[in-house]
Amino acid sequence: MTDPTLPLTLSYDIRGAGPLVVLIHGITERKEAWDPVDLTTDFEVLRVDVRGHGGSAVRGPYDPRTLAADVHATVEAVRPGVVPLVIGHSMGGIIATAYGALFPTAGVINVDQPLALSDMQGRVKKMEPLLRSPLFPVLVGSMFRSMSGVLSRDERKRLGRLRTPRREVVLGVWSIMLTQSPEELARTADEMLDFPDDVPYLVIAGLDPGDEYVRWLQGEIPHAEYEVWQKSHYPHLIEPDRFVDRVRQFAGQEHRSAT
Repeated sequence: MTDPTLPLTLSYDIRGAGPLVVLIHGITERKEAWDPVDLTTDFEVLRVDVRGHGGSAVRGPYDPRTLAADVHATVEAVRPGVVPLVIGHSMGGIIATAYGALFPTAGVINVDQPLALSDMQGRVKKMEPLLRSPLFPVLVGSMFRSMSGVLSRDERKRLGRLRTPRREVVLGVWSIMLTQSPEELARTADEMLDFPDDVPYLVIAGLDPGDEYVRWLQGEIPHAEYEVWQKSHYPHLIEPDRFVDRVRQFAGQEHRSAT
């Protein structure tokens, strides 16, 4: 029997040449969500399917530490000893942040994922009855439509084809907000935000949570950079060329700070 406590080696693809970049997709999606973002001219790009998504095993648990450990196990399986730049969108932003707190990391870019889990907890708990009802697929579709903003119709359709809403996976990813007390959740967030001072951290927000959140984040990660782009949950897909240029710049800043 497979030991559920052991990290998984995830389904992945890898292309390009240069410093290693890991791309982590959002909830219910898969690695192909990153297709419009081509970083392979400057980087070796490892794209993974998070457990419960795409071609990876559907097996809990789905907490941030476990999901980050899966990504690290995959990096070690593919490029042993290499320290990557880790980029995550939505759920992937939480995983990338946990990765940076737990494992050697050249830098982290979080695309439109707020980290104030206590703020998210109330919203997720309100959705719990629908998450457990036959309306679950309808809720997931409605949630993504409400966040797409100025994302093009073609991109919405493409992402829709890539999504596989699995109730047990979504509930598993959100279980820390559904099952933990506010005090327990605060401790979970503190562990994830115990971020090394020498690891660059960039947030690219689309659905900006506001100045109070930014002050909170920079209190937790004082060296964090914070930018607001297009009004959408998918700023990297609305302006993929700008995103590629920003990753190049960020990686260059990281390199200069390390030398």
